[in-house]
Amino acid sequence: TVSHSLNHNMTLTEFKFIWYMEYSHRMWGRVVGLAYILPAAYFWRRGWLSRPMKGCVLALCGLVCFQGLLGWYMVKSGLEEKPDSHDIPRVSQYRLAAHLGSALLLYSASLWTGLSLLLPRHQLPETPQLLRLRQLAHGTTALIFLTALSGAFVAGLDAGLVYNSFPKMGECWIPDDLLAFSPMLRNIFENPTTVQFDHRILGIASVTAVTALYLFSRKVPLPRRTRMTVTSLLAVAYMQ
Repeated sequence: TVSHSLNHNMTLTEFKFIWYMEYSHRMWGRVVGLAYILPAAYFWRRGWLSRPMKGCVLALCGLVCFQGLLGWYMVKSGLEEKPDSHDIPRVSQYRLAAHLGSALLLYSASLWTGLSLLLPRHQLPETPQLLRLRQLAHGTTALIFLTALSGAFVAGLDAGLVYNSFPKMGECWIPDDLLAFSPMLRNIFENPTTVQFDHRILGIASVTAVTALYLFSRKVPLPRRTRMTVTSLLAVAYMQ
């Protein structure tokens, strides 16, 4: 195979390290699935779930199974023989982004559901300031999600290896080969230079949006829990 001809110097110990990483990831995924599905089935049988919660549990259960299926579909793309290509075997960046996006949705939905049950909802007066803060928070969430997905394209194309200087990319602010592919739309998903450039821009935009959200939240009277959340978000964004 192409993989064997490229990695003929690999020792058995080196191969085992890669194999166990993949095997551990699969096993951990299955443990996560069981840790969700078994208690959910137990709570359902005992009649502890309300009708809306049953719908929520089924949706999350479906998402858990879909996540596993997407993982298999992603790995499959890295095992297909490509007779026209002698490059290092790698999974499709599209499937990698789908797998990561699905994981983020599953995690966010699980966390949201858990916190909704554990913490009572704050009843705040719907002031124009609060509505604006909520809109800004939703917009920031979407931007962070998009940034994370663009990171999957960077990983899938090894785009991080193209330029390793910041804030410039090499000697340029805007690289010459940014739109080298045709048609133009292909560059966003398949040109490593463009993929890295987009990820940088989205990352900077995300940090800017989080900072703006934090500064705006200081002007709005908020409960202590909400204020702690916004401050934590700011800290994590800058750490990232």
